[in-house]
Amino acid sequence: MQLAQSQVQKLSQELRLTPQQILQSTILQLTTLALEARVNQELEQNPVLEDLPPEENETDEPQDPEQKEEDTIDWEEILPQNDDYEPKVEYDRSKENFSPVQISPKGMVDYLFDQLKLLNLTAAEVLIANEIIWNLDNRGYLGTPIENIAYSQSVSVEQAERILRQLQQVDPPGIAARNLQECLLIQLQQMENTGDSKLIIREYFDDFANRRFQQIIKSLGWSKDRIQAVQDTVQKLNPKPGVSLLGADPQYIIPDLIVEKIGDEFIIEVNDSRVPELRISSGYLNMISNGEKLSTDTKQYIKKKIDMAKWFIQSIYQRRLTMIKVMKAIIQHQQDFFEDYRNPLKPMILKDIAEDVNMDISTISRVSNGKYVQLSSGIYELKFFFNEGMMDDSGEEISTRIIKDKLRTIIESENKQKPFSDDHLALLLKKEGYPIARRTVAKYREQLKIPVARLRRSI
Repeated sequence: MQLAQSQVQKLSQELRLTPQQILQSTILQLTTLALEARVNQELEQNPVLEDLPPEENETDEPQDPEQKEEDTIDWEEILPQNDDYEPKVEYDRSKENFSPVQISPKGMVDYLFDQLKLLNLTAAEVLIANEIIWNLDNRGYLGTPIENIAYSQSVSVEQAERILRQLQQVDPPGIAARNLQECLLIQLQQMENTGDSKLIIREYFDDFANRRFQQIIKSLGWSKDRIQAVQDTVQKLNPKPGVSLLGADPQYIIPDLIVEKIGDEFIIEVNDSRVPELRISSGYLNMISNGEKLSTDTKQYIKKKIDMAKWFIQSIYQRRLTMIKVMKAIIQHQQDFFEDYRNPLKPMILKDIAEDVNMDISTISRVSNGKYVQLSSGIYELKFFFNEGMMDDSGEEISTRIIKDKLRTIIESENKQKPFSDDHLALLLKKEGYPIARRTVAKYREQLKIPVARLRRSI
């Protein structure tokens, strides 16, 4: 007996993040400078949030005895229960050892915020645009799916897409693209007489990126000169528009974490003392709890803002806890290096730390990406401590960082008129005691941003 079509149920699984989860992920991936800017922006946009005055931040006791009664926040509910949490303390800045580097995420964010004023957006649309900007990486790309942006702002995907397209028209050209192809197309759309280039990037991007020009010529019946003209145009485009907003003058890394060894123990501190401490305004809490005569819309508005404030405060505290947990796990895995930076790093991947702290690999990636830790020996990006491992001919486990360095050395010394193929590179590495497959050589070469042999060949 066949079931009627209306009786057949289709089971599907859909991954949807809650607004709290999206906010928590966004806050977690921010650097210290970017977090400071984000907090200041949130203080401007959410009237129920206020920063704690310095004199109140220095003591656990409120200045006014009645203040504790007014602030009826259930901190047990807001803050995660975790024994690893330590109160934020002021850090002695005389101990800082900043290193010059071309990076300033706050500058890019502020620059784009200024341009939003030129787009004539509504208040709700500005919030969507803000969320997009905060999710841009240092290249200026949007790495978060637009569906997540839409869900976090309680709008349709179509509306979020529309705001994204508007934001993609501001300066610099190509900003807020989701990948290289879209980035190049956005720039070409703003240029005249680029029909050929737009066609190639839109329809033959993979062939073009891999320099399979003969296949394109065969498919379109074009001349070599016509393809060369496209190549000349594309080479003038900016594949990383966000970098142009980082400034030409050297900026300075502000470490997100500080690790000091005191006795036999490593002390970890989250370096966010510049970030304002936040609380929810007792005035707005009283308006809700005392049953004041407010319209339904006003009550809903205040309650929504209070919820958003709670999530925001919780996200900042969770960021501290997560960073401390991850840093502790890294130290445990790389104990030899932290004892003496001259010791080599051990093989360690994101999964190792994720398993140690019982978190998703994506969470570990957000913590380590773009974050820096200050040690007595200098400042290191957290990604520095992650590297795969393999066994050499003697059965000893070695870091892939060593293999990559050897691979780079071999390629740098090759005859540029007869560069080594990946197969040949694998043979040379095997002779050095590193028996890896050709596909692994190709993967490491790509990670080192070294092109294939035919593109390394000189005339």
